[in-house]
Amino acid sequence: MGNTRLMAQGHRHMAAGGHPLATQASLSILEAGGNAVDAAVAGAMVLGVVQSDLVNFAGVAPIMIRDPNTTEVTTISGVGRWPRAADINILINIHGGHIPEGILRSIIPAAPDAFLTALEHFGTMSFGEVAVGAIKAADDGFIMHELMAQTIIENEEKYRRWPSNEAIYLPGGYPPTVGQNFVQKDLARTLKYMVDQEKVAKGSRRFGLQAARNAFYKGDIAVAISDYHSQNGGWITMKDMADFNVTIEPPIKVERQGVTLYTCGPWCQGFSLAQMWAFIRDINLKELRHNSAEYIHILTEIIKLVLVDREVYLGDPEFVEIPTAELLSGNYASSRTSLITNDYIIPEEILWKGPRETIETSIISQDTSYMCAIDSNGLSASITPSDGSANTPVTPGWGINPSSRGSQSWAENGHPSCVAPWKRPRLTPNPAIAILKNGSVMPFGTPGADVQTQAMLQVLLNISEFQIPPQKAVELPRFASYDAPDSFEPHTAFRNLLKVENDIDEITVRLLREKGHVVETWPSQNWKAGAVCAIIDEPRKRLLRGAADPRRPCLAMGR
Repeated sequence: MGNTRLMAQGHRHMAAGGHPLATQASLSILEAGGNAVDAAVAGAMVLGVVQSDLVNFAGVAPIMIRDPNTTEVTTISGVGRWPRAADINILINIHGGHIPEGILRSIIPAAPDAFLTALEHFGTMSFGEVAVGAIKAADDGFIMHELMAQTIIENEEKYRRWPSNEAIYLPGGYPPTVGQNFVQKDLARTLKYMVDQEKVAKGSRRFGLQAARNAFYKGDIAVAISDYHSQNGGWITMKDMADFNVTIEPPIKVERQGVTLYTCGPWCQGFSLAQMWAFIRDINLKELRHNSAEYIHILTEIIKLVLVDREVYLGDPEFVEIPTAELLSGNYASSRTSLITNDYIIPEEILWKGPRETIETSIISQDTSYMCAIDSNGLSASITPSDGSANTPVTPGWGINPSSRGSQSWAENGHPSCVAPWKRPRLTPNPAIAILKNGSVMPFGTPGADVQTQAMLQVLLNISEFQIPPQKAVELPRFASYDAPDSFEPHTAFRNLLKVENDIDEITVRLLREKGHVVETWPSQNWKAGAVCAIIDEPRKRLLRGAADPRRPCLAMGR
């Protein structure tokens, strides 16, 4: 057990995700004979309906898949590209070096192609079969839950900026209330159109999947997106849509004390999670009491060091030369961690190698969800879909927001993640897969913007370092540093700010403040501390254990 709920267990298959309806849809696919990829895609698509404030079908969806027969791990980029007409000089000269909310932060939608690519290369079902749950939730509606109702209320004025957004998210002119049936007919129309195009395609399953893809990237949906951009000062064209494809890439791999971590590449902050794992490779954390002041201090300083590197080096590797081997090497880790002392935080001028601007606002970005599945053959899939619906316009009649992930680029020449035509922004969403000491396979991930890697690191250590059962491991109190610039516009930085959930005792908080951390407390089980879901597949006795974070409406189910 965890402290608040039972741990899901099974012997055949399992799904875990950010909302019960997504997990239910995923498990239904597994029960119907689909594999883990079919199931995880089905669940991720449902998240784009029942959490469309945080996840958009036309957004981003990086994917990781592990083949149990070859043990090979594959990543699918799931991030769009800046339109070819994107111009950083407009952002610098007209928008003051920022990427404004609205149509100019839209990039090519990647999630549909990521889902279809995963199904084509690793799945067994048609798009229509895996879309059943998402279509039903959009067409018939679902019960409005507290988290979504809260985020819509918090962003009410943003939703009012565009009539197409207001019509969906403020039905009748007001935010929906908890318990209300929330319907998205236009989104259902988008999914049904893709399914219909798949059905009329002649040939194999692959031809059908291609027809569904063409419906989005070359058909009526692409026309609607490009026309809206043309008429409203956006940059996306039909050619951009037609030419776009996600990439299939090898993962980043780091081993630490018998635990191997796989992440996506440096086009997302998964590389930062891998680097954190490399930085603690030779540190004996067992000597420190779990969540003691010393434990939190050392991990926080490591997180800060890694996020410095994120801002100095990481961006789309097709555009930026990144010394990946050096950044993950033992020598580099030793040289950087030597800056850490037990008594005080690393001085600002040493950490950031010179002065940096601090922008302090109340904005702390939150979006994203997570979905994973493991089937009876041991195939694993890990997906982190994202993109909200409040900061860019909905394409009228289709119920989708073309990805607003341009907000994670920089309108600053020379920054590794600066805006450039056909370049990919550096994502925060970062699914992961870990192989534990006993050979168990663990797909895991979380929402939470820049908190994602920090929450994932803590949960992985809870399980691998302290042998804490997975459900309890995701429930234990967490902390997060906000010292680095936020990945989202306006790239807010809070120097030395450390958030801790108030389950961490007052003596520990006092000791952290004495070391120089600016400590602020979150309420217990705060949704901004991430919402980690995970499945552990123990192959020797074929026991599946699922963990679902109670900080958000997550659920794990298995059989």
